[in-house]
Amino acid sequence: MTTIDDVARLAGVSTATVSRALRGLPTVSAATRRRVLAAAEQLQYAVSPSASRLAGGRTGTVAVVVPWITRWFFGTVVEAVEDTLHESGYDLLLYNLGGRERVRQRVLRPTSLHKRVDAVVLVATHLRPAELTTLAALDLPGVTISSGSEVPGWPCVRIDDAAAARTATRHLLGLGHHRIAHLSGDPDELAFTTHRDRRRGYQQALREAGIVPSPSLDLETQFTIDGGHRATVELLARREPPTAIFAACDEMAMGAMRAVRDAGLRVPQDVSVVGIDDHDLAGVLGLSTVAQPAAELGRVAARLLLDPLGGPDLVPPQVHRAGLDPPADPASGSVILPTRLVVRDSTAPPRAH
Repeated sequence: MTTIDDVARLAGVSTATVSRALRGLPTVSAATRRRVLAAAEQLQYAVSPSASRLAGGRTGTVAVVVPWITRWFFGTVVEAVEDTLHESGYDLLLYNLGGRERVRQRVLRPTSLHKRVDAVVLVATHLRPAELTTLAALDLPGVTISSGSEVPGWPCVRIDDAAAARTATRHLLGLGHHRIAHLSGDPDELAFTTHRDRRRGYQQALREAGIVPSPSLDLETQFTIDGGHRATVELLARREPPTAIFAACDEMAMGAMRAVRDAGLRVPQDVSVVGIDDHDLAGVLGLSTVAQPAAELGRVAARLLLDPLGGPDLVPPQVHRAGLDPPADPASGSVILPTRLVVRDSTAPPRAH
């Protein structure tokens, strides 16, 4: 088996120079690098990435903690994080909490992360005080995505959830709706704060329009199609059902649309429905929504980790040449990406108009 010593002898340099040349470090001259690469190719020698990382005290792995990997938003974000980190030679270690307390206790403790990962990505995960203390003690770089906990020293990549909810609600108000229901997340299920921010935006838009928010039109349910269906069935059974529904995510909105149709009513002629996300199926179903750039949230977050993680040892130069530098200083706080209203077939003026 060819070793680094064999390459060094053939190239006429030290093993340390071979290591630096093959890792692309700038301290090796162009002529020496060419000689080392030619020797390595002649001897069919390949660097072991894992050995190189371990020698530098690195694992080459980033932990990603997510509440529910089966939900569209979280799956889209994680895929984008993984793709971006793989471009820089990193592997992803996924921790799916799935609403399971025992999994949460096992994952968010020092022994689960210490010397196993080089950094941590928290996706919409609200941390308890003891868990924040654990992460601080590990002294690892990290980033949070979407609403959750603020970790000192970590940037946060997110949208403005309250503003997105205001946009959705104002769209319904602008069509002439006044009796607008809101499907919010179940706080017992969710380990993040998105649902609270979106409720706040919904209520702000109503108050701006001179409408007092009604608790009877603000239902908590699961962030799922079934959750949206169950809540809408309850709303439609009331003596004065809403003329429009703002669901805090597209999956809930899809469930609401199904419930309206199951009741023999029409969307949007009888009940308008709007969501937030721009789920892959939103266009197929004609769902009006406030689109958030889920994949871009993941890509930006991953790029923010590259500088504190790699430097020239682990981040290939082509990553930076491709324009993938972090869009902000990691110490600067939140990076807020824009949302946009996408109007489709599920919203229209109420029949009285």
